[in-house]
Amino acid sequence: MNTLAHWGDGGPGPWILLFPLLWAAVIAGAVLLLRRVLPPRGRGPSHGGPPWQGRGTGEAKDSATGLLARRFAAGEIDEDEYWLRLSVLNESKGEPA
Repeated sequence: MNTLAHWGDGGPGPWILLFPLLWAAVIAGAVLLLRRVLPPRGRGPSHGGPPWQGRGTGEAKDSATGLLARRFAAGEIDEDEYWLRLSVLNESKGEPA
């Protein structure tokens, strides 16, 4: 007798893959849903975000150069004022202008 679980000569047919694939789809869907719903954890500044947050430089979010870059990005200061203030900050740190 041929049923869904036995194919031809009595062995399992292609339907045996249905349930593992179904469970894999359910688990993958749950993981994707949780990744979208839950906030990210354990991500430091080197894992993305705007450049004014000091990505990869070890610079803190609220540092003077970060604040200056945020003000420039928001349009509070123009480019000339940004470069002038940045050069003053770099000179005070001992870095070349």
